[in-house]
Amino acid sequence: MTSVQAGQDGSRAMSRVQVRQQAQALGALGRTLFFDPSLSGSGKLACSSCHDPAHAFGPVNDHAVQLGGGDMHQPGMRAVPSLKYLQVVPPFTEHFYDSEDEADESIDNGPTGGLTWDGRVDRGADQARIPLLSDFEMGNRDGAEVARRVLAAGHGKAVAAIAGPKAAGDPDLVYKTALKALEVFQQDYRTFYPYSSKYDAVLAGKAELSPQEARGLDLFNAADKGNCASCHISQRGNDGTPPQFTDYGQIALAVPRNPDIPANKDPSYHDLGLCGPLRTDFLKREDYCGLFRTPTLRNVALRKTFFHNGAMHSLRDAVRFYVERETHPERWYPRKADGSIDKYDDLPEAAKANINTDPPFDRKAGDEPALTPAEIDDVVVFLGTLTDGYEPAK
Repeated sequence: MTSVQAGQDGSRAMSRVQVRQQAQALGALGRTLFFDPSLSGSGKLACSSCHDPAHAFGPVNDHAVQLGGGDMHQPGMRAVPSLKYLQVVPPFTEHFYDSEDEADESIDNGPTGGLTWDGRVDRGADQARIPLLSDFEMGNRDGAEVARRVLAAGHGKAVAAIAGPKAAGDPDLVYKTALKALEVFQQDYRTFYPYSSKYDAVLAGKAELSPQEARGLDLFNAADKGNCASCHISQRGNDGTPPQFTDYGQIALAVPRNPDIPANKDPSYHDLGLCGPLRTDFLKREDYCGLFRTPTLRNVALRKTFFHNGAMHSLRDAVRFYVERETHPERWYPRKADGSIDKYDDLPEAAKANINTDPPFDRKAGDEPALTPAEIDDVVVFLGTLTDGYEPAK
């Protein structure tokens, strides 16, 4: 190797080192910002306030929505999702082909992907922007105000180390650096996608499911029982990657209206997910109304609220809803003044055409649910094996 070649190789190696160092600096700044409440208008709300590490970066409480804003009294509109296992969520697309042959339109799975309940952003930096600027979350007016708070909190030196010594004089650069830092922090696999559950240990041959857990997995997978795996994929990918327990699809489940969400006190208000109101590019697409992205079930046993509107407060009730929505709707929906069941009460009439009717939703009132109470218990116990932090017996 000539000295010139060595120099070129050395320059490339140094460049890789610099890139790695900058990524580490961004991740460290992102971690600090994530736990810093001074970035909010109230000075009391950090990202971690709603996305607690001990609860899979979801909420610690069972509230349907969280409070925020400048006075910490402004209610949100949706349940707070977990931030774990978002690293392979595909960008939003209206036409997702779950096949190596993308020309095969017969298996178009429709709207899929995106990082939020309605899939309206694809990058972590864009996702971070939402709560920072939301009136009912961190309550900043604009990026310049976020930048001012970042500098006032003493993060200027860290920003300068990443973006240059003159960064502090450029609010837009400070803001973009903060967003990028939050994105990079959430790409730390040890924190956000460790694949350390008991189920992962089972797949690696380091543990075995108990008899009840194994029954639950069978029921979870069986098309004529839970059929959960049709959306919450439980098998390894073709390339050997661990299962994500979601297909990322946008689906209408017709979860009951939640009166605990203040916005729902207005009978004319409907959260229709993909077709608004928070997402605005599909407001006129009636065929998209009521669709929300299928979340991963990893760490689901740590949650205290379920579905986009937090209507359920136990994992067992969430599973029961799937198998009883059609067979016993009276258990889930209120009654109208005339005594009839107000089925699918959180959707306007036109959106009801979009409701998923795949098994176990293919039954009718009076039929036996696809799962018995004991089988529901088995599925719930299996779902507990998806919680991170399992340590196999030595």
